[in-house]
Amino acid sequence: MKKSLLTVFLFLLSALSFASAADKDTLVIGLAADAASLDPHDINETVSYNVAMNIFDTLLSLSQDLKIRPLLATSCVMVNDKTWELNLRRDVKFHNGEKFNALTVKSNFDRITDPKSKLRMATGGFQAFIESVEVMSDYKVRILTKYPLPYLDGIFCHAPMIIPPKYLKDKGPSFIAGDPVGSGPYKFVRWGRDDHIVLEANETYWRGAPKIKKVIFRPVPDDSTRIAGLQTQELDIVTQVPSTLVPLVEKKGRSFVSKVPTMFVVLLFFDNTKGGPVADKRVRRAIAQAIDIDSIIEKVISGYGVKLGLPFPSSHFGYDPEVKPHPYDPAEARKLLTEAGYPDGFDFTLHTPSMRKEIAEAVVGYLRKVGIRASVRVHEFGTFMTKWYAHDLAPAFLARFGEISYDGGAALFRILRSGSLFCVFHDQKMDKLIDEGRFTVDRQKRLKIYSGLAKLIKEEVPFAFSYQSFSLYGVNERVNWQGRPDEQIHVFDMSFKK
Repeated sequence: MKKSLLTVFLFLLSALSFASAADKDTLVIGLAADAASLDPHDINETVSYNVAMNIFDTLLSLSQDLKIRPLLATSCVMVNDKTWELNLRRDVKFHNGEKFNALTVKSNFDRITDPKSKLRMATGGFQAFIESVEVMSDYKVRILTKYPLPYLDGIFCHAPMIIPPKYLKDKGPSFIAGDPVGSGPYKFVRWGRDDHIVLEANETYWRGAPKIKKVIFRPVPDDSTRIAGLQTQELDIVTQVPSTLVPLVEKKGRSFVSKVPTMFVVLLFFDNTKGGPVADKRVRRAIAQAIDIDSIIEKVISGYGVKLGLPFPSSHFGYDPEVKPHPYDPAEARKLLTEAGYPDGFDFTLHTPSMRKEIAEAVVGYLRKVGIRASVRVHEFGTFMTKWYAHDLAPAFLARFGEISYDGGAALFRILRSGSLFCVFHDQKMDKLIDEGRFTVDRQKRLKIYSGLAKLIKEEVPFAFSYQSFSLYGVNERVNWQGRPDEQIHVFDMSFKK
């Protein structure tokens, strides 16, 4: 705590490092990291997504209470098991004047479903399930999937963000990643890497001009510095408020903390593809039972977490409440290690991004108590994500994951189906059940499949633990806004109090 207070003090002395605050027309958002890219088809991390979503529009959107609503598509109907028909909004223009129509939608899908594409959104799923897009008229398209996908409308609420095809053709992907053009409520102005991203209101936005005229996103990796910026009112919203600093945010009445249980979960992933002790499920279970996750939630993150038996929240379709987390039992953990041939333990590295360092250290402490010679390797967030994409975090790592469609089967596909971008655990039985559930339209049949899959997950232990995370936002008292379960930051929905 002394170190945190010192950091705050030093920040206050150097507060002029931020842009002038309290501009009545400018909203300043403090992020925990800088965006990796602003090409909306080549991002998978929340920071980049939350900047891009203010520049671009998606086909559909979710309301604050997570109801699907029209956006660029005025309707989205499942015609048959593998065909969706979308009617598109007319009179929408991109920031550069290009018109939005059915050919625009087709060109966007063609880009992310191109077999040669290495875009993260493409390799993250779209190549796997989109067969083709047919233009029916200027403002109507049909999207054909390779198999039944009953939650596709949920995916369209988040992806793809639609880009103007002529701009992409003229400028190229490298250029648009740093100078994006969309049809959304804000226009891109400039990006000073690791310092600021500036957006200005799109006064001719088809939904009406935004109430807030200018937005600045500032990467502020140090937690105490973000909080200090909020207290001095030089930042209006800050993300990822550490649970230990919640009282500090609310102390002087200049700001409040928006506390939201989210669609995201924190998991301890095992990589069973590279051999070593964790290739044995007895070792994986031993690690799971060596960790007192209840105590970690209570003491490390001040209770802002909900322990789960599956790698997605209970609000997602397919959650089976009968499948419970592995119990904390260090004696059983030692017994399992001995059975697996490791009575004297083994060397074990737990990778983590810097924002979860304290949790990783608590985990390692528990593992050492049962004889595992565990250590933490901390990575800067961007480096961590690059390593995750490359499957270079063996034997285990802490990460946060969320499924945008609120469908448990979709979540399991992304993190447990062999060949998926985030999957580092291979099991043929799981692959078969995941595919079977995803290809089934009947909801009751899908629930039965997912119940069987949940029991298999409990048996094979691809994760040591799972808990639903809370989003803790610090919000300046002058801003009308509450956080959302999907962690989207829609500046268009914000306003300043009068």
